[in-house]
Amino acid sequence: MRSGSDYLRSLDDGRQAFVDGERVTDVTQHPAFREAARSIARLYDIAAAPENRERMTFTSPKTGQPVLRAWQIPRSHADLRARRLFSETWAEATFGLMGRSPDHVAGFFSGFAAVPSVFAAGGQKFGDNIVAFYERARDEHLYLSYAIVPPQIDRSKPAHKQSDPTLYAGVVKERDDGIVISGAQQLATAGPLSDYIHLSCIHPLQPGDENYANGLVVPVNAQGLRLYPRRPFALHANAADYPLSSRFDESDCYVVFDNVFVPWEHVYIYRNIEICRDQWWKTPAHLFGNHQAQVRYATKLRFMIGLAKRMNEMTGNEAHPAVQMTMGELAALVSIVESMLLAHETAAPIDADGVLWPSRTVLYAVMAMQSEFNGRMLETIRELAGAAFITLPSSAKDFDSPETAPDIERYMASASSDAKGRVAFMRLMWDFLGSEFGSRHQQYEKFYGGASFVVKQNVYRNYDFKRATALVDQALNLPPLAE
Repeated sequence: MRSGSDYLRSLDDGRQAFVDGERVTDVTQHPAFREAARSIARLYDIAAAPENRERMTFTSPKTGQPVLRAWQIPRSHADLRARRLFSETWAEATFGLMGRSPDHVAGFFSGFAAVPSVFAAGGQKFGDNIVAFYERARDEHLYLSYAIVPPQIDRSKPAHKQSDPTLYAGVVKERDDGIVISGAQQLATAGPLSDYIHLSCIHPLQPGDENYANGLVVPVNAQGLRLYPRRPFALHANAADYPLSSRFDESDCYVVFDNVFVPWEHVYIYRNIEICRDQWWKTPAHLFGNHQAQVRYATKLRFMIGLAKRMNEMTGNEAHPAVQMTMGELAALVSIVESMLLAHETAAPIDADGVLWPSRTVLYAVMAMQSEFNGRMLETIRELAGAAFITLPSSAKDFDSPETAPDIERYMASASSDAKGRVAFMRLMWDFLGSEFGSRHQQYEKFYGGASFVVKQNVYRNYDFKRATALVDQALNLPPLAE
């Protein structure tokens, strides 16, 4: 098994990530990434712990060694449940705040490898390549991030009609031993913390876009690959005042490919618009990856409602009927997500090859409501909090000053906690709800599955309207009533 220390050592490999215009020489030491890297390392340690062997691993069919359940291709409802329990264990270790932990893209590649014929339609070698890389990633416990969305440069034009054909990441040269990629792609969340970048495109491509219709993997330290993260929230966040920002900021990144060479064995889609589309919908990849995402999201919602419950206990208003009604509404929303997560398993069909696919209708239904539920819950908790967040002292240092500490300790206590405990809790709440880190999470959940109309169209395409309209037809054809 890969340990946390193994993982951290692997990150010091010459990768190019840039913060404030300067190249980061070691992401495990730089304050922008250090604690997030350690949070991922803890996940590997949890998985490697002997007492967690049954929950966190299964036996590799190739090596006979234990490997992460994130890479298990489910062939029964029990297998999908085992994947859920694995991801739940990791999600609880980060409170659902690291959406691109190593089990996320592992789900996509498990789905790809489950139906290699989709890739072999472009040539048998591509089907063989996806299986071979899946097996390597599984057996070496690799961490993949993906960049599958083109930059927001000019969305009124397809990729091949942009002002410069190398703005979007695509093929610029074919060689006997591989291809060369240039251009940019987003949104490689946790890219600086990963082993490989999966480059493909989930946006619809048009005839003429063939150069951008690829599927491949590139090591993060590949020559010519550069990562440009958005402003790292951990950079100036101390643990006392920003307990979440300082630990779980996974850094969304632009990826720039500057003539990056990719050997053929790392390519599984090449200039094929149809297969680039089919990889998401004719394999269970999108379902496996988003099943993990919903495990993570359900955990995050439990954390969110737990924060609200503790806040009410601390302020002494838990018994108020209006507060109980509001908390009941929050609990109902959390229960919907939790129950639909379980329904992915119970309603999951098994295909002709013996692979279990999580229920499309259930998965896309909960994803369609995710942005609405999340925003609604956050707003509700803000209403419960009132002015609690904006009356906190300026920082933890106010407790250290003999001039300020007496007032802070006297007036900022609560009925159930001293001032230090109350302020520490409210700092946690603010970091979740109102800090830059919290605001990024709100935006992340709002567009997690893409624009809401896209996700709702997925539900429309997969719902059993035939059964629903048959009931209408039955009602229209009721026999006449007896005289």
